[in-house]
Amino acid sequence: MSSEVRALSHPPFNPLVASQSPPPVPEVQAWARTYRGQHGPLIDLSQAVPGYPPHPDLLRWLGEAAASPTFAGYGPIEGETVLRDALASHMSELYGAALDASNVLVTSGCNQAFFATVIALAKAGDRILMTNPCYFNHETTLAMLGVGIDTVDLDPARGFLPDPAAVEAALRPGVRALALVSPNNPTGAVYPPALLAQLLDICRKRGVWLILDETYRDFLPLGEERPHGLFGRAGWQDNLVQLYSFSKSFCIPGHRLGAVTASPALVAEIAKIMDNLQICAPRPPQAAVAKALPALTAWREENRTEIMRRADALRTAMAGAPGWMLQSLGAYFAFVRHPFEGVSSRAIAERLARDAGIIVIPGEFFGKGQEANLRFAFANADAGTIAGIPDRLGALAQAT
Repeated sequence: MSSEVRALSHPPFNPLVASQSPPPVPEVQAWARTYRGQHGPLIDLSQAVPGYPPHPDLLRWLGEAAASPTFAGYGPIEGETVLRDALASHMSELYGAALDASNVLVTSGCNQAFFATVIALAKAGDRILMTNPCYFNHETTLAMLGVGIDTVDLDPARGFLPDPAAVEAALRPGVRALALVSPNNPTGAVYPPALLAQLLDICRKRGVWLILDETYRDFLPLGEERPHGLFGRAGWQDNLVQLYSFSKSFCIPGHRLGAVTASPALVAEIAKIMDNLQICAPRPPQAAVAKALPALTAWREENRTEIMRRADALRTAMAGAPGWMLQSLGAYFAFVRHPFEGVSSRAIAERLARDAGIIVIPGEFFGKGQEANLRFAFANADAGTIAGIPDRLGALAQAT
């Protein structure tokens, strides 16, 4: 036997994971390190995080719960009863429907809610219909699970709202669900209640699920108090599942807390997955948010009003930026078309970071054909900061 020691080749990674690009947000934020401060402090319009801190009472409740031995052990897989009850009560009032704790399952963030829901509804080889542009983490989740992706294009001329006829035509055999985000990420577009009702009817007729991610529902424009009436419709539990995040409304993205609202039967299926995925969502933030839901209503409404001020500030600012087109503006996000013909959104976003000190997400990260667009997460910056954007966009034009 030869004494030569031969190096073994590295065992292959899962190609469904290895074929995916690195996470977009860290890549974009790395571009910011090339900025030399020539235009003042960095303006971070990349990741969708609140630009203000949590309420002091919430911080106190988080600290108390974290210090309690009660919440150091495992909790219920479906979530703390006190939070499930509180969320069901809140949603019943918000949507004008009768919901209870059996309809709610708490997850570690809304990305996990989507991940677990997809596993419960689709197997490898099935397909899910999404919009283009779409939220990139939804796309990569499906790809890693071996679930196929079909898309329906969103037309800027329609305000980036799905065309029901196009959706129905795209629901071919093998499609298990239609996945929507409203208010939308990346465009900010708010889907009207009548449109959502029409899309749910189409899904019901075609025997597919509607997965509705409402992470940003607490930031609807003023005057739009009820996101939709889907939970009040007979039989909604047969093919509707709603996803939610506490991160934005309560300013706690680091505590990772989300929720699924669905039929008790689907909640039971997702609980099987959660038991293998995480067992239970973090318990201290569940206890704290259960108190905050009823107690901090006025504070959350003030934040909603502040986000609308920032939206108005961005609308005004972009009107003073020649060549830049504000294609869509809504809850938390704006989708902006840049003026540099034939240059990719990735290249423009990198230049914006380096030469203008503005971090945004390239449109091409959200789907094919989005190379001329950029996502501005305007909720991260106050109105005064937003007012300085046109000068920096002008500086980019001079540097290009």
